[in-house]
Amino acid sequence: MLVLTRKPRQQIMIGDNIVVNVVEVQGENVRIAIDAPRDVKIFRGEIYRAIQEENQKAAAQLGDVDLHDALPLK
Repeated sequence: MLVLTRKPRQQIMIGDNIVVNVVEVQGENVRIAIDAPRDVKIFRGEIYRAIQEENQKAAAQLGDVDLHDALPLK
């Protein structure tokens, strides 16, 4: 894990096409703006974990169902 210290209006670059801008710092709260291509999915950590949990529940409910047989081909 990389830990950085940034001030408002400073940036962090991720690869060649993702920019994280520090917008504002107030006490323990930090506002950031993320500029990334539309195909890059961005979630808050707690939302991402909830999605993963729901996906695991859905997969467990499917059990041994072969998705290739269950889904119609387009």
